[in-house]
Amino acid sequence: MTNFLIRKFVKNSGDVQNPAVRSAYGKFSSIVGIFCNVLLFTGKLIGGLISGSVSITADAVNNLSDASSSIISLLGFKLASRPADEEHPYGHGRYEYLSGLMVALLIMVIGVELLKSSIGKIIEPTAVEFSWFSITFLVLSVGIKLWMMLFNLSVGKKINSKTLIATAADSRNDVISTTAVIIAALISHFTNLELDGWIGTAVAVFILYSGFELIKDTLDPLLGKAPDEKQVEEMKQKILSYPGILGTHDLMIHDYGPGRQFASVHVEMAAEKDVTESHDVIDEIERDFKKNDGIHMLVHLDPINTETDESNDFRIWLSEKVKEINKCITIHDLRMIHGKLKTKVLFDCVVPKDINEEDVIKRINEIVTAKHPDYYCGITVDRGYAAMPH
Repeated sequence: MTNFLIRKFVKNSGDVQNPAVRSAYGKFSSIVGIFCNVLLFTGKLIGGLISGSVSITADAVNNLSDASSSIISLLGFKLASRPADEEHPYGHGRYEYLSGLMVALLIMVIGVELLKSSIGKIIEPTAVEFSWFSITFLVLSVGIKLWMMLFNLSVGKKINSKTLIATAADSRNDVISTTAVIIAALISHFTNLELDGWIGTAVAVFILYSGFELIKDTLDPLLGKAPDEKQVEEMKQKILSYPGILGTHDLMIHDYGPGRQFASVHVEMAAEKDVTESHDVIDEIERDFKKNDGIHMLVHLDPINTETDESNDFRIWLSEKVKEINKCITIHDLRMIHGKLKTKVLFDCVVPKDINEEDVIKRINEIVTAKHPDYYCGITVDRGYAAMPH
């Protein structure tokens, strides 16, 4: 059904790299969310008022908050689709993250209010009138929310949208909370145990937890979260697959919204190779990432003298030895300057954030001096934002 709806309402649905198509996916998903959640809110509110159940009413208000979230998401996708301008040369894609943050804050506010009313019912419990209409509609809502979870998860993965994937998780949470409300209503009906206030409290806590997680997920890209390790490794392997690339390092990825990533990276190539040929390879890498990954890539060339056996052999040897200190340590940009008494070896060293750089420098000097007493190391420590080893 999801694929049918997408083909019906999203024009050129296969071209997910196109910002306009991606925006159409987001807007359509938001409209579906508004319609379904308003329907669920209306039915649950009627059921809650008939039975006097605070947990059912809480579940209804949760759906109303979901509808409000979809409205904010719709606005976010619309604003995020605006083209770049003079004041915002990287576009307006981060509006999607801001809309997600607003949704999260709305969820937190509603969760606090529901918690207060549920605790009040625990302190002063009142009888809940059992209604098969309410139970029937709650069971139906579980089925609708299951479909919405699968729908948003499918669309979210297709367009790589954290907002829609978070919406799918919220629908999953609704399935769990609504199921708990159904169980509580049945237990109260058949055993006369009043669990309404307790279940309402549990639902409210669940809403608060979901809101907190959503705040974290939406703040991370705004604050500059490190890129996904899988993405970094895939980018590394892709770059290394090009002819003449000896190594790569100093990767930096800037996220200006879903589908709006900018990156820079250093690649090592033989210094003896014709500079025009090396430049052609770099241009091809940049075009490849732009066309197939939607990433605006800037590649910097670091020439490596591969014909000098001494420096090349030493670079390979040292690259292996530094891993004895820590397997995540790497070196790059190594060059040798021969003097009358000493040979100066200059290179950059990428050190993990949890390791003391002075200790690493000391250990490397000890390793090099033990094998080459006439070598002196000039080490520049890098704390790469997404450093990729050779």
